[in-house]
Amino acid sequence: MSVSRRHALFGTGITLAASTVAGCATYGKPAPPSPSSPSSPSGQSDTGAPAEAIAQTADVPVGSGVIVGDVVLTQPAAGEFRCFSSVCPHAGCAVSEVIGALIRCPCHGSTFNLDGTVATGPADRALDTKPIAVSGDSITRG
Repeated sequence: MSVSRRHALFGTGITLAASTVAGCATYGKPAPPSPSSPSSPSGQSDTGAPAEAIAQTADVPVGSGVIVGDVVLTQPAAGEFRCFSSVCPHAGCAVSEVIGALIRCPCHGSTFNLDGTVATGPADRALDTKPIAVSGDSITRG
């Protein structure tokens, strides 16, 4: 049995379309969770050892922020530190940068203010808040 040119091209088109759809399913993958041990409010891990700093206060610019692993640390005003998940609530992509006073998601263009609230969509809710503790010049997960 022979296959006509029309049927061969049709089959190739179906295969290419399926590959394209499968490739789009991986666009903007969520950030993988990072292994971290939760710490107690005392600044110590569950094992009793001092909690490991995720950043130094000097690393977080006033009026801006930094991305550290799976969190975004911001300092909206001098001495006021906040922490958020780096996962955008719109489609689960990881935010990619903090430019000035805006946290930017590369997948669909959402931006967030330094307090985690939405500045521009399509995200329709704030970044998830994460607890931190500031002790001296160290910031730890709280």
